Amino acid sequence: MKLKMGKRIHFCEYETDSLAEGLNNLFENEVGIPRIKHGNKQTLDTLINEEALLLAKYLRNERKEWQPRISTV
Repeated sequence: MKLKMGKRIHFCEYETDSLAEGLNNLFENEVGIPRIKHGNKQTLDTLINEEALLLAKYLRNERKEWQPRISTV
């Protein structure tokens, strides 16, 4: 039996910073789904937070249903 070990990837400081900056830029993209209370466009970051809030309310039986709002980036 042959065991395969996972390959570890180590990023240098520049690569780590670049990856973090790329993720931050992704989360700051505007999506076409309106906010719950404000009705305006929102960032992907805000959408993720709102969906987590709505899911939590559904799980606590504070909402009868939860239909996730999904956006393409």
